Amino acid sequence: MTGPGRIVVVGASLAGLRAAEALRDEGFTGELTLIGDEPHEPYDRPPLSKAVLAGRLTTDHTVLPRVRDIDARWLLGVAATGLDVPGRRVTLADGRQVGFERLLIATGTRARPWPEAAGGGLAGVHLLRGRDDADRLRAALAAGPRRVLVIGAGFTGGEVASSCRELGLAVTVTQRGPAPLASALGGVVGRFAAGLYRDAGVDLRPDTTVDALEGDERGRLCRARLSDGSVLDVEVAVVAAGAVANTEWLAASGLAVDESGVTCDAACRALLADGTAVPGVFVAGDVARWPHPRYPGRLLRLDHWDNAVAQARTAAHNLMHDPRDHRSHQPLPAFWSNQFGINLKCVGLPAIADQLVVTQGSLEQRKFVAAYGCRGRLVAAVAVDSPRVLDGYAALIEAGAPFPPVLNAPDGPAQLRTLDAEFANAIAAGQK
Repeated sequence: MTGPGRIVVVGASLAGLRAAEALRDEGFTGELTLIGDEPHEPYDRPPLSKAVLAGRLTTDHTVLPRVRDIDARWLLGVAATGLDVPGRRVTLADGRQVGFERLLIATGTRARPWPEAAGGGLAGVHLLRGRDDADRLRAALAAGPRRVLVIGAGFTGGEVASSCRELGLAVTVTQRGPAPLASALGGVVGRFAAGLYRDAGVDLRPDTTVDALEGDERGRLCRARLSDGSVLDVEVAVVAAGAVANTEWLAASGLAVDESGVTCDAACRALLADGTAVPGVFVAGDVARWPHPRYPGRLLRLDHWDNAVAQARTAAHNLMHDPRDHRSHQPLPAFWSNQFGINLKCVGLPAIADQLVVTQGSLEQRKFVAAYGCRGRLVAAVAVDSPRVLDGYAALIEAGAPFPPVLNAPDGPAQLRTLDAEFANAIAAGQK
């Protein structure tokens, strides 16, 4: 399937760019088109909530490096609004139609907005997903607001709060659940994260929601009413309440889609609502939901940098080969975060765990590794300021190693203490 033809990639971010490069590496010599709703060439998103907000980097310096010349037609600043699968056409917001023989869907996700009725339209209320979002929020923080409200204590919320404290700004963080990161990493690590927040001087409000954001006569944010009865004077609010997959343009396509993503098989082939794979239509990156052999019975959607790159390569290979030569996408989930002076890195899927054990270091030292188990099998590991050790844990997870793992690590505890991973609390709080 190498050689000429027409391939269209909808989504001109990390997954789209890396897929385009991989297609050329696979020998594709035909017409290649990349469609992106933003006017910017592909850029790196992780620095936006960290280096950019803290003022150490401008968004001009987040442009992704090009591995090779992809000789593509770029259609930037125009969103895809429809897909005709039988007719092999993508419709754009300006009315144009782009034909294809093969298609990659890599439209990613966007930040979940705050309701307009609860103050989402006020000046001073920010989302953080794209480059323009980061520029607006950076300008608002540089103006020196008296207090910033961050709604949500997940990874993005924690990174924003950390950047605010680095700038010397007063910050309040509300979290629907019992602790930061509790829905992703469980209660044990969540309580550790809560200590980081408080030691950094963040006003952390667990088990608390925002009832309303209120503005002054000019329509600018001036206060927030919280579910604990308190009223805060705030000038900037950052909504970090999760992500929504960019799938609206596919509503009439017949593909299996919802706000969680586009369902595909292990080879990244898009599926119809009846589960049938669509020839020549593939999915990659944050928008994809697919079955992973290590985690049967569920569909994964990962908003992770590593997965976007790896899945783009898998999809590109399969776009160029007969189904008999398709590869399954099965790298372990992996992600990282830098906040409050620590580096946190994870491999596997902690959220399915029922038990946890600290295998190296200690929470008190703020340098440790926690292993997660599900029904007696190792399923994930989280390292705090110990990123280099995770390759060994990844190999054990891939091998289906029993839990708790026997490591005999020199910095391990004298006796392993198995704990409840405490995801039940996150479920009860509506976070999982």
